[in-house]
Parts: sequence; structure tokens; C-alpha cells
Amino acid sequence: MLGPHPFHAVGEKYITAVLDAAQALPLLIPSLGKELAMGELLEEIDGLLFTGSPSNVEPHIYGGEPSRPGTLHDPERDATTLPLIPRAIEAGVPVLGVCRGFQEMNVAFGGTLWQHVVEVPGHKVHHEDSTQSLDVQYGPSHTVMFAEGGMLQAIAGTNQLMVNSLHHQGLRTLGRNLVEEARAEDGLIEAFRVDDARRFALAVQWHPEWKTDENPFSTALFKAFGDAARDRAAHDTDR
Repeated sequence: MLGPHPFHAVGEKYITAVLDAAQALPLLIPSLGKELAMGELLEEIDGLLFTGSPSNVEPHIYGGEPSRPGTLHDPERDATTLPLIPRAIEAGVPVLGVCRGFQEMNVAFGGTLWQHVVEVPGHKVHHEDSTQSLDVQYGPSHTVMFAEGGMLQAIAGTNQLMVNSLHHQGLRTLGRNLVEEARAEDGLIEAFRVDDARRFALAVQWHPEWKTDENPFSTALFKAFGDAARDRAAHDTDR
């Protein structure tokens, strides 16, 4: 909701990252659930970015306990993204998940989530201080270690990276056919790839879309996503 009216909206930071770093044209797909003709959609697009959001995946979908009062949900988005993710990957559509998109991709493949990471023994605070400026909230927060020989290690050209951290929820159990790509210092999985995907299919818990032009790794990540989309556009001519 924006004021008294419902909106289908996306943050400008995601649009900017796709436009400038991925060098692609961003198009917003409305959350229409079963009303969305997913087969026709997948024939027309070259890549899918599943963005962050103030809302959480409804916990009953992955067998979690009921959410606490005041938790934001978006059942229409759940009904759209959760079936769309595996269909897109099977069709060879490049997929990048960020924050909620990371959590959606895990749930779509049968994984589960912690709803409050800070309350899990052994885990640190991963959410932002909302009293601080956006630059502080989205500033480097903790280190992630990349999996040896993984996609992110190849993109980054290094074994670890400082990332931002703005999430209350986190990955509890990894979904089927998902392979760990990065882990935080406290052991929380922060990135994964889809093992048998034909093309780029990767998700990260942090926010690489924030000021991508100031972060070489974020720029490289979105460029890799854009390159995969261009590869689909050039070679999947029979769709």
C-alpha cells in the first residue's frame, strides 16, 4: 500500500542496477498469481530479477511457525514468484534473487527460513539500524566467505567480501538442487546457485543493487546477470 491505494511497485535502486550495471531494460511484472500467463511471459523475457521487499514469504508455505503481529506479507507475490522461479530456471531464463528474492528462491525449491535470525543461538545481528542514514544502513556490515570454485568467487576474483546486511530473516535449510555460494562469519548461508540450471541462477541475501556504480563486485554481478540474459536473447530463438 502507498497511502490508501494498493500499488505494484519496485525500488528505483533495482531499476538503476539493471539499467546501468546489467545494461538491460527493466520491466515490472505485476503480482497476479494464477492470472499471470507464466508460459507466455517466459517466452518474451530474457532474465528475471526477484527483488527485495518489506514483506516476508508467508511461513505456512515452508512449514514455519505463524508470523508475529505486524509482520508484512504479500500473498499475491508469493503466488506469483514461487511457481515462476522453477519454471523460469527450467526454461533457461537467467535468474537473480536479492534479499526476499533469495528467500523466495530457497522456499521455491523446498528450503526453510529463520524468521528472526538474531534470536537463533550462534547467529549475529543481520538487520540494519533504521535510525541511521541509508548510506550507513547499506554500508559494509560483515564478511562473507565464497565457496571454493563457485560462481561468486569467480565473479569477485577473491575468496571473501564485505557486504551490507539488512535482513531479519535468513536461510534455515537449503532447498533441493541448491549449492552454497557464500557464508557469513556466523555460519549463515548468504548466497547459493541452482545446481542444474542451464544459465545463470543465483541468489544473494545482501543488497548488491545499492549504488552498484560504487561497488566493483556488485557491478560485476549484475553484468554477469545481464550477459546471461543477452545469451538467451541471442540463442533461444525457438521460444
